[in-house]
Amino acid sequence: MNNDSKILIVDDFATMRKVIRNLLKQIGYENIVEAEDGVMALAELRNQKIEFVISDWNMPNMTGLELLREVRADSNLCKTPFLMITAESLKENVVEAVKAGVDNYIVKPFTAEILNEKIGKIVAKYQ
Repeated sequence: MNNDSKILIVDDFATMRKVIRNLLKQIGYENIVEAEDGVMALAELRNQKIEFVISDWNMPNMTGLELLREVRADSNLCKTPFLMITAESLKENVVEAVKAGVDNYIVKPFTAEILNEKIGKIVAKYQ
């Protein structure tokens, strides 16, 4: 993955999508698309080449966990790096996301440094 890689931000709050977009720009990523829930995200993933997903957990229509499960079950998408962002720090949730195939996990609030570090760890796994 490089700075031109297309990243999908999935969050039902426009303000949070903007915050994540700005943090990504701070660390050098410009090619960013957005979706406001898992249903829209899945459509984006199936319609264009997305190289990295950053998804909120709690969303209407399709949660981040449900999206993750759909992505991992789809032979065309299953290798897409997936970072989950949530306000939930419950151990059970982390375990559930890991079992579903999440690559890494960030608890809100977070900084550009934390985001960059987590993206770096995920990218290293896929190289």
